[in-house]
Amino acid sequence: MLKIEPTERFSSRVENYARFRPSYPREVIRVLEEECGLTRDTVVADVASGTGLFTRLLLEHGNRVFGVEPNSDMRRAGEEYLAEFRNFVSVDGRAEHTTLPGHSVDLITCAQAAHWFDRDQAIQEFQRVLKAGGYLVLLWNDRRIEGSALGRDYEQMVMQYGTDYAEVRRRDQASGDFLGPLARGTRVLGNHQDLDFDSLQGRLLSSSYVPRSGEPGHRPMLAELRRIFDIHQRSGRVRMEYDTKIFFGKLSSQSQET
Repeated sequence: MLKIEPTERFSSRVENYARFRPSYPREVIRVLEEECGLTRDTVVADVASGTGLFTRLLLEHGNRVFGVEPNSDMRRAGEEYLAEFRNFVSVDGRAEHTTLPGHSVDLITCAQAAHWFDRDQAIQEFQRVLKAGGYLVLLWNDRRIEGSALGRDYEQMVMQYGTDYAEVRRRDQASGDFLGPLARGTRVLGNHQDLDFDSLQGRLLSSSYVPRSGEPGHRPMLAELRRIFDIHQRSGRVRMEYDTKIFFGKLSSQSQET
């Protein structure tokens, strides 16, 4: 059982999330151009936009983007991070109730978030908001475990000290089925972060399932992180590898009419 409402899980993690979470490869934009017809004229709703890590790639591409985010702390951080972009509109909403007008966007994106949604309610809302023939795109940066010694040790640590990591992991593993019969395709891109110890610690503490300062397990978890870093560091840095997974499907006009 998850201990905190999904929309509030990151309230105490915002600074670390904004500073230490990985962004997404720029090749994602090329994939969306090839597979989903993305152009600079495409109007996008980036749902659960958080601190704006993926939103920024869309804005830099030239798109008008509605960043829909229910957590007020995350939303403010995103507004600050994206303040230079006139084509960004911040929206207080959630996947199940975006507050956007019907059939108002060409594309919906959800980065690192769909496993928190009520799937049936979210799909219904996305069908309402999308124009006919519009696509839904789901993205995740999945930490690479197989083939990565650092990834294996890091995974063992969060399994040991994570407060509800098993449930979060279960949701995450099931999220590839979110699109169900709507799925059209999947692409996987390589991604990584090169981190010194402070950045690796910030990356860890950005996770909603690890104990915070003062909570049981926090200090021994950081001691274990230090041990892992010392084993794997080269010239004071470690490389955390990711598979950036992209799932996309078209929500048909027939679905929108039902």
